[in-house]
Amino acid sequence: MTYKPKISGQKEAIFSNDVVSRFELYNSLFLTLPFYKIKDTGTLLPLFIKHCEDGVKQHQNPTEIINSFFEKFSKTEDTKDGIDLLFRFIQYIERQVVLFDAVEDASFNKLNTPDDQSSLHSYLSKGIDNRLLQTKVEALIEEFSLRLVLTAHPTQFYPGSVLSIITDLTAALKVNDISTINQLLQQLGKTPFFNKKSPSPVDEALSLAWFMENVFYFAAANIQKDIDETLAEFNIPSKKVIELGFWPGGDRDGNPNVHADSTLQVAKLLRQILFRCYYRDFRNLKRRITFRGVEDTIARIQDVLYKNAFDSNIESENLNEDLIAQLEEIRNTLITSHDGLFVDVVDDLIRKVNLYGCHFASLDIRQDSRVLRKAYTYCLDRTTEPDPLTVDTISTIAEIKQIQQSNGELACHRFIISNCQRASDILQLTDLFLFNGWTEEDLSMDFVPLFETVDDLAVAGEIMETLYTHPFYKRHLERRGNKQDIMLGFSDSTKDGGYLMANWSIFNAKVALTEVSNRHNIQLAFFDGRGGPPARGGGKTHRFYASMGKEIANKNIQLTIQGQTISSQYGSIASAEFNIEQLINAGISAGIREKHNILLDPLHKEVLDTMARDSYNAYVSLRQDPLFLSYLEKFSPLTLLSKITISSRPVKRNSGKKLELEDLRAISFVTSWSQLKQNIPGFYGIGTALKNQEEQGNWDKVHKTYQESGYFKTIIENCMMSMSKTDFSITAHFAEDPEFGGFWKMLHAEYELSKAMLLKLADQQSLMENYPVEKRSIAVREKIVLPLVLIQHYAMAMLQQQPGEEEQQAYEKLAIRTVYGIVNAGRNLA
Repeated sequence: MTYKPKISGQKEAIFSNDVVSRFELYNSLFLTLPFYKIKDTGTLLPLFIKHCEDGVKQHQNPTEIINSFFEKFSKTEDTKDGIDLLFRFIQYIERQVVLFDAVEDASFNKLNTPDDQSSLHSYLSKGIDNRLLQTKVEALIEEFSLRLVLTAHPTQFYPGSVLSIITDLTAALKVNDISTINQLLQQLGKTPFFNKKSPSPVDEALSLAWFMENVFYFAAANIQKDIDETLAEFNIPSKKVIELGFWPGGDRDGNPNVHADSTLQVAKLLRQILFRCYYRDFRNLKRRITFRGVEDTIARIQDVLYKNAFDSNIESENLNEDLIAQLEEIRNTLITSHDGLFVDVVDDLIRKVNLYGCHFASLDIRQDSRVLRKAYTYCLDRTTEPDPLTVDTISTIAEIKQIQQSNGELACHRFIISNCQRASDILQLTDLFLFNGWTEEDLSMDFVPLFETVDDLAVAGEIMETLYTHPFYKRHLERRGNKQDIMLGFSDSTKDGGYLMANWSIFNAKVALTEVSNRHNIQLAFFDGRGGPPARGGGKTHRFYASMGKEIANKNIQLTIQGQTISSQYGSIASAEFNIEQLINAGISAGIREKHNILLDPLHKEVLDTMARDSYNAYVSLRQDPLFLSYLEKFSPLTLLSKITISSRPVKRNSGKKLELEDLRAISFVTSWSQLKQNIPGFYGIGTALKNQEEQGNWDKVHKTYQESGYFKTIIENCMMSMSKTDFSITAHFAEDPEFGGFWKMLHAEYELSKAMLLKLADQQSLMENYPVEKRSIAVREKIVLPLVLIQHYAMAMLQQQPGEEEQQAYEKLAIRTVYGIVNAGRNLA
């Protein structure tokens, strides 16, 4: 159940032949296609790409590069014609990114081959002759689970129509079906990539539901089947391992567009899509099972599935147990009367019903603690008019009960309190439920504190100690099986304290929270708010979980998957199975080994404590620089992100007020730096921290920590990935800016220092040296979107010249449009 890459040379050869060469082949075909409203673009684009590359090498600024291209190749004299040509280039490049994605995905199985050494089957096989190991594995299986939560973060740009083309294109590329590839490329060229208006929360849910229906429904069930068969082979009862979660429609933190009716609609949407999946499978079952003795049961199941799949007016009820009972009845008849023929088809549907029930994925509710405090205050006296957020909070609490009754308890059973700063934030929320129709005995909810900032992470253990000893909450946990989920946010902790301090603060918080939970006999599950890029907790996720020591609860892995990470890592059944299996294997192998985490030893802990503090000081000094936000506002598309029609969520909290870093959403913050190709949140301060250790004579200690700690090594490798997508040569002309030149030089100096120190620490000559295929993939993608980056900087520079209203709108639109392709090409940039 795990995968290990082929040896480096083989993988590089496969990547070069199957990915790079085929992309170049099909790209040449792509450039000749007669796309709508695109004339001569295919001829000019290669010239433009080469002109951009040469211009950057010659240290020209984007305005010089683009203007000289117009003069040399297009003879464009009218501003509007020039902008139109740049838009056509963007259209092509956006689709080149899609083509490269599809070609790379088509070679996925060749680049990723199985390795059974750390799989569940391998450990159980070893346990045959090792009773102690077998007991340990069986106990771990009983407790282990993996929950993947799809979030509403706005970095998944492709609509369902484009995702379907990508799926079909990938399939055609696998078998080199030239005719179909040609048709699909033409379809891609004519298909709009983006909505004309921002989606509603329900629209976002519908977009992510494409992955639920077309990928996760099959991938999770396939993996669960492998687990079931493995456990059966060793006479161990089946165990549901995989759970799915969902945030669109439930996550209202800072999103005033999410309302109680949105939550209800999404719950109904997930249910209906699920029953359509069931009905599709059932039709195949009915086509095969045409024997006597099952006719009536099949007719009843068909009626139930059809009505729940297609009748929007049906009164929903939890049918989970009844469906399984009827399918088991068919299964028993097949075994007793028909030699078990096609029993595997029935088993497949039973497995899926067991996995997804009537809800498909658990809909999490999330709200900021400050909103919940206001709602609590209102409920105490109810003498004032409630504000809209208070009304929504009270309505949602009532609706959760309705969702549980119609879709089952698992349909909506977690309330996440973001910006959780004290125990009363949790206790007041439980009171809100009791004030609004729930009783202590039927409070079938799990309350999940979300600790995000460096300061909040530092006191998280104390907060949970208060909760665990509180009489009411202690009784509540007992009724919930003494299980507690705690969410830890990477995004805001990185924005708050920088890359290294964020990771170290979360590590220490996990150690403290595990200790206090163990002391109170609470089964703890960490829910990691991990984004796409390292700056938001992304990167090599499975290595992160495999590196946990016994001091950190790791038997229930929960994490968010969001933005373009969903399409890049879970966009096909094959890639989803691979990544899910990696996470399961990481959790199982870490649980079996349960090694002491050496970062807790005095030597290593002292090193990381000092480095984190030095890194934090460097980052905070940067953040407090008066030019920090104005630099982003002037050179990046930060102020334009609110005009991108991809999300129902505002770019910042407290819309309408002056931009403050505290209000700026982490995703907008990280995206803006990635558009500049500077990725500051993913590395800034780590070079200073390492250099300080070297100058203090502690380099051997740091190097020893790197060599011995898988966790620290993962942090460093993810940092290298972030820096691999950084290119200061594109913005080198900023150094001459009279206002921001010194600031740019400071950023660049820290980048060069960090790069030098990381390479020295890892004993490497270049970033990502140990991951040559990933490094090559990043290089190809960065080359594809270089023109987009330059067009964006050109547009931003033209806006600084305060053009007329019509031209201003055109340049804004030009800058905005480049954002999509740059983020999609980066796959985990935002």
